[in-house]
This record gives sequence, C-alpha cells and structure tokens, in this order.
Amino acid sequence: MRYIIIGAGAVGGTIGARLHESGRDVVLVARGAHFRALHERGLTFGAPDGTRTLPVPAVSGPEELELRPDDVLVLAVKTQDTAAALAAWAPRPVAGGGTASERLAVVCAQNGVENERLALRRFREVLAVCVWMPSTHLEPGRVSAGGTPVGGVLRIGAYPAGDGGGRAARIAADLERAGFSAPVEADVMAWKYTKLLGNLGNALNAVAGPYEGELRRGLYRRLMAEGTAVLAAAGIAHHDPEEMVRLVDATLRIEPVEGAPRGGSSTWQSLARGAGSIETDYLNGEIVLLGRLHGVPTPANEAFQRLTDEFARTGRAPGGLTDEELAAI
Repeated sequence: MRYIIIGAGAVGGTIGARLHESGRDVVLVARGAHFRALHERGLTFGAPDGTRTLPVPAVSGPEELELRPDDVLVLAVKTQDTAAALAAWAPRPVAGGGTASERLAVVCAQNGVENERLALRRFREVLAVCVWMPSTHLEPGRVSAGGTPVGGVLRIGAYPAGDGGGRAARIAADLERAGFSAPVEADVMAWKYTKLLGNLGNALNAVAGPYEGELRRGLYRRLMAEGTAVLAAAGIAHHDPEEMVRLVDATLRIEPVEGAPRGGSSTWQSLARGAGSIETDYLNGEIVLLGRLHGVPTPANEAFQRLTDEFARTGRAPGGLTDEELAAI
C-alpha cells in the first residue's frame, strides 16, 4: 500500500515520517511555505532518538499525483479544511478505472467526530483513527514527536463501526511496524468521543496557556463536565477519559526532542503559526451543538469557542489571555 498523507502537519507529518522510515511508500500533501520546504529540502523530523531530514515525496494537490488501486488516503488536516480536501480528492481517477471515492479508503486521523461523517458522504470506505500523539509543527518543513518507546497510540477501526474487513488490520500492522501502537477497535468512535472530551481543554490552553492555578484547572473541569453531560443526554457512548490517559501513559512517555521545544495543544499550535483558522468549532463547538439539540446548557464551551475564533481572526498570540479576563469569563 502507498500512503498519501493529506495534511503533513504535526500528526500527518509524524505518521508519514515513521511510515517512510519503516520502508512504506509515502507521499506527503501540504500547502504554501510548508509544501515548498518539503519539496525543496525534504521533511525534517525530530524525535527523542535524534533529528533527521527525510526525502519523502511531497505534492501540493491531487492533480500532481496519479492514483493507484493500492493507495490509502490518510486525512490529517484540521476539520475546518476537511470538506475542501474531500472535494478535491474524491473525483480523482484511479489507474484501471473508477474514482478515488469509489475505489480508495480514506482514513480520518483527526481530532473531533465530524470528519468521518463528511468523508462518508463522498467515499464508500471510511476508517476512523483516534490519535494520541505528542507532536508539534510550528515552522515550514519541520515536525517533531516526543513519544517513546512508541511514537503514539493510533486506535483504528471502520466507520461507523466494525473491524474494517481486514483493511484496518493491514493498516494497523504497517503502523505497528513504523513504531506506533495501533490497536484495531470495533468501537473506535467511542474512543474518539472520549478524546473529544479531553480536547475540550485545547481552547483554554490556546488562549490562556498551561492548566496552572485553580482558575485554569477549574475552567478545564467545567468544560469537561459540560461535555460529559451533553454526551449523556445525547446517548453517545464513550470511555472514561482518565482511563484513556492511564492506558496511554502505560504505553508511551514523552521525552524532549533536541532543538524542538514542545508546543501546546494542536489548537495552540494553529494560533502560534498564524494559520488564520481554528478547529474549535468542531471540538467545543461539537459540545455546543449537541447541547442545543438536547437542551443542555454549555456556557463554558460556548465562551471558549468564541474566544479561540476571535484569537484566530485577529492574530492574537496564543496564551495571551490574562487572569482578569479569565475571571470575567
């Protein structure tokens, strides 16, 4: 199988780098300055065992690539970019006949729970991945990942449920050989909803920095409590977020990467890069949406959804919210 990584940022770049190093056939897809750096110099990948530059092929879009029947499309863009990416790749012809949407599997290695629904509108075969990976992308051409002895935990399964008829197992085997923990899960979406609860703190981290002090810790607990109440009202299955953390902690630890200081959450990194858009409409915003549908108030998630949108729109630096502003919230 050839892995086409659509969105070669922190998560996609790390998956692509490790698959490439394990001997898999990989193509990275990126845009703008990041694509130019990848195309001209290769991917600079930092890990606890050292930093290296990898000659992974890179393209800026589907028109630059002839698709093959053994291709797997790994979607690793932020959710706000998912619809456009799917629209670009779905109609592309595949060698031997048919289109990508008819013949290829798309694998959603993304936060949130909306990507799979968007993908299933266009692609016949969709797999979901619950990603737990300490990784950072702050400058063009460079990604780093501090997980060891495995690079991350990537739970994979078919969407909406099931083991993927063998496809998930084959992809999981490649990921395991590349240095990840990749269990196949028939209830992978329950794990993704669990991760969603943990990701509700991304917005707080992005605008106010680390969860230090009772004010920030208290706000994080409020975000989580609203999310848990909403999922209960909606009848959506999930696991205990604390148990998920314990399972991950038993599998990997985070070590420093030389020359690559650990950044904040993925939302924090978007603000630090000046990306201009933010994923919180599909993290905190998912809880707000479900709360409105099921009559559960979600004032904390609404507040931080608005705040991160404002930070992204105005270019305000991550972590810039003062204690006084937090207290006012």
